[in-house]
Amino acid sequence: MIKRKPVKVFLKAQLSAFSGGVTDYGMMILLTEKLGIHFTISILISGTIGGIVNFCINRYWAFKDQSAYLISPRMQFIRFFGVVLGSITLKSTGSYLLNQSFDLDYRIGRLLIDSMVSYGFNYPLMKLWVFKTELKKSKKSLANQNEKLLNDIQTNAF
Repeated sequence: MIKRKPVKVFLKAQLSAFSGGVTDYGMMILLTEKLGIHFTISILISGTIGGIVNFCINRYWAFKDQSAYLISPRMQFIRFFGVVLGSITLKSTGSYLLNQSFDLDYRIGRLLIDSMVSYGFNYPLMKLWVFKTELKKSKKSLANQNEKLLNDIQTNAF
């Protein structure tokens, strides 16, 4: 049986990534097509802007739950920035290689590379490293702790 919460977090993260991605992709097209900036440089600039949009949505909505984050917002941003740098590097390099190796239009190559980077790199790092929350203790673990506490009370009472 599929648990709802992980699916819900995944879908929210994908919506957040989509929002940041639309910002990123739109800026890339604008910078490349209208301002004449080479697409690899446009990807660096637009990726930074899209990353900021994505961070805000992830922090305050997609990965937010009843548990507390394990690290401060500042440290989250530093980690997020590291992931974004890796993501931008993968996207820019991958798009360039597809363009040069297969003469694939940079816009199509970018979409192909984005999907691989999003699912295989960004989401796992965001969930497990950047926006990691405290794990809730399982019912079994709580039951074991309660049993131990009762035993300690009984032992010390007599």
